[in-house]
Amino acid sequence: MTALTSGTAPTVQGVGPLLRAWRERRRVSQLELALRADSSARHISFVETGRSRPSEEMVLRLAEHLDVPVRERNALLLAAGYAPHYPETPLDDPALGALREGMERLIRGYEPYPALVVDATYQVLAANRGIVMLMDGVAEHLLAPPLNAIRLTLHPEGLAPRIRNLREWRGHLLEQMGRQIALHRSQPLRELYDEVAAYPVPDPAPDTAPDTAPGGEPDEPVPYFALPMRIEHEGHVLSFISSISTFNTPMDVTVAELAIETLLPADPATVKYLHTLLP
Repeated sequence: MTALTSGTAPTVQGVGPLLRAWRERRRVSQLELALRADSSARHISFVETGRSRPSEEMVLRLAEHLDVPVRERNALLLAAGYAPHYPETPLDDPALGALREGMERLIRGYEPYPALVVDATYQVLAANRGIVMLMDGVAEHLLAPPLNAIRLTLHPEGLAPRIRNLREWRGHLLEQMGRQIALHRSQPLRELYDEVAAYPVPDPAPDTAPDTAPGGEPDEPVPYFALPMRIEHEGHVLSFISSISTFNTPMDVTVAELAIETLLPADPATVKYLHTLLP
């Protein structure tokens, strides 16, 4: 695994306008926020207009009730004149050794199904054999560190040519990134979005080929309960549904921005094929 290096930079904007922006983003009134935070609407108004400087405890309390991301909570504290509250420990630091080992054990245990660990900008920090299997045919320059999961998926020399429902899957990924940009205000994530959104999208090919088991027998069509990624691999069409897990109540910026993505087989043919390929 590699370390996260991005940090929280001080802001020249006062904490009041920042808190107001988060409150409006969450569509919460001053009165509702005051009730949640055991304060008063008058005090919230004074904080937002700069007439009152909130205590460090109040900044953290408001941030918690507005569900502000951990990195942005540090930014609020800096804007209010306080030191950051949440550390940002490099992922290769010995202090996170147990966490790294646990995540690596988790994704290995998920084999033969694909699973990986990414950071806030989709840099791949760890991956299992299922992910490596899907990388067959990807251009070498896309596999040079640092690997980026979104770039690998949507680049014309990455997985994109083999994804049968590329337009739908691309739309899902861009929408997901858009929600994260609105939440985290991340410039690196915005730059990645602009890059991958500009990749050419080929005309959709008919996605009518049946899924096949390892012996080549077609399986009956399966109704999907969520949008799958349908991808070709050595003459077979595999279907996966993505699930993303994060850590509850993180106390470190690095840990808060980690995500474990698992690709769940969406049909029996995919299950059979993967167990044959990666016993």
